[in-house]
Amino acid sequence: MASEYHSPTHVPVRPVRPASRVAGVGPTVFATITAEAVRTGAANLGQGFPDEDGPAEMLRRAAAEITGGNNQYGPGRGLPELRVAVADDRRRRLGHDVDPQDVLVTVGATEGIAAAVLGLVDRGREVVVLEPTYDAYSAAIGLAEAVARPVRLLLDGGRWHLDRERFTAAVADGPAAVILNSPHNPTGTVLGRADLEFIADTVRGTEVVVISDEVYERLAFDRPHTAFATLPGMASRTVTLSSAAKSFNVTGWKTGWAIAPPPLLDAVTAAKQFLSYVGVTPLQPAVAWALDNADDWSDAWGRTLRDRRDRLADVLRATGQDVLHSDGTYFLVSDIAPLGLGLSAAEFCRALPEAVGVAAIPVSSFVTGEDAGTGTLVRWTFCKDDATLDLAAQRLRSADWTRLQQIVH
Repeated sequence: MASEYHSPTHVPVRPVRPASRVAGVGPTVFATITAEAVRTGAANLGQGFPDEDGPAEMLRRAAAEITGGNNQYGPGRGLPELRVAVADDRRRRLGHDVDPQDVLVTVGATEGIAAAVLGLVDRGREVVVLEPTYDAYSAAIGLAEAVARPVRLLLDGGRWHLDRERFTAAVADGPAAVILNSPHNPTGTVLGRADLEFIADTVRGTEVVVISDEVYERLAFDRPHTAFATLPGMASRTVTLSSAAKSFNVTGWKTGWAIAPPPLLDAVTAAKQFLSYVGVTPLQPAVAWALDNADDWSDAWGRTLRDRRDRLADVLRATGQDVLHSDGTYFLVSDIAPLGLGLSAAEFCRALPEAVGVAAIPVSSFVTGEDAGTGTLVRWTFCKDDATLDLAAQRLRSADWTRLQQIVH
């Protein structure tokens, strides 16, 4: 006769604790705000994903690859046709001379960031980041048990720029790496060539590696994007990251790439191969096609985004907010202080979906320590379709800010 198992009742239940590297890490601000937008039916100008798909032929080719049987592991470093297309695209558009052997296909730029930090930064070493900082950088640095060294961007006359004195001091302390992001999330800034050359001059002759996140490289509207690796002496010190997500409106495809010379790329690959092993195989030929053939689509999309940025800026100004300059990306930052609400941006954004029916992200979510200078700044995305932007505009123009204050208090 089979015996029944009885769970012992005298054994105390011990709590399971997360590893220290993730202790205290909860849902991202993007997930939280998007969930609130869904709950309230708000127009979501918070999380940066477009409502419109990319080039139709690219989508058709991806579907054909899947139904045609290209569904197994591809080469560890990515399909050769995508690696060649990445190299050709960088050379053609940006003057970045890339050997296809120096391209690694990643599961989005986010994996590339994590693999670069894990592969190139030892435990306890510093990584310089420019604040406001995209949250994936801090997360990757934490997973590597390294230390983020923030250098706060300066805001002057509605435009952000590098704090050269603090950046010089941070590099002088001997960090392992610097993470750059231009065009920049969350501010929408495209760093000027003078700032980029200053960064290059500062790290030249050191052992510092530059991890350059250029996912918005095709979305620079008012200033040209400069590939950091093209600056004198920087090709040998730079890991460049980019992705199809922002270039071709396929954020869910998670198909990106890292570009670096062999000594750096080998280290990135060593980490990446145990994160996901390979990228999504059937999507890679479609992305290669887009890189080779979709410049016209990309240029038209950039013009559309620039127009939507300007429309949203006009709406925000009409509500009484100050609007900071955005050179590109999906994002625009406003200052709510002139509204006289007496609220921080975090309080404002928590109540905004319910009170007004619009969602946005506080810039203070992208900084560490004191939020001085960012406490009333809000990031809005303009990559949404006309219907969403029109709805948001209508609701913002007729907003009852008193109700928002009541919800907060």
